[in-house]
This record gives sequence, C-alpha cells and structure tokens, in this order.
Amino acid sequence: MYLLAKILVSATIIGIVTEIARRFPTYGGVIAALPLVSLLSIIWLSVQGESSESLSKFALGVLWGFPATAFLLLIVYLSLKQSINLYASITIGISGWLIFIILQQNLIDFLKANFLD
Repeated sequence: MYLLAKILVSATIIGIVTEIARRFPTYGGVIAALPLVSLLSIIWLSVQGESSESLSKFALGVLWGFPATAFLLLIVYLSLKQSINLYASITIGISGWLIFIILQQNLIDFLKANFLD
C-alpha cells in the first residue's frame, strides 16, 4: 500500500509539472529543474526510517550527479535546437552524461592520488 501511495503522489507531481510545461514551457522547465525528485526521494527514505547519515550520503550523490545532468540537458537543448530527433537527442545526451560521469570520476581519482594524500 505504501509503495502505491509513493507512486500516486510522485506521478501526480510529474503530471502537474508536464501540464504546466505544456502551457508555459519556460515556467515548466524552471519547475522541472527544481529538485522535486531528490526531495521526494529524501522524504520517502526518511519516512521509511533511513538514518540521517544515509540521507546525507544520498544528498551528496545527487550533488555528484548534478553537473553531468546539467551537461545532458545542455546537449538535449542544443540537439533539439538543431532539429535532431527527440529520441536521438536524448540518446546523445545520455551518452554525454555517461562520458561526463566517467571523466568526473577520473578527475576525482587523479586529484585524490596526486594532491589529497
């Protein structure tokens, strides 16, 4: 029952955001950029009894993924602007996201190995 409640609340929020985006694309984008999924996830995890330490690690993970997600959205925006098909734009964006994550991890590993010991 709890899983069903999470799904219904989350789906309702997504539905509302997409309706706003359909009528007002810019405002819908701003609302979609809000950390709705992250905050909902933190709330659901908290309600399920996760510790503050676990919630903190989750929040750090979200921060870790933010630059790559911004890069993905930039790629999708530029691809669509160039009239590339939506699904191709998303595929290119996800590929860019993955490359960004790998480069980001390699940079962190390099910095740890060379400067943070």
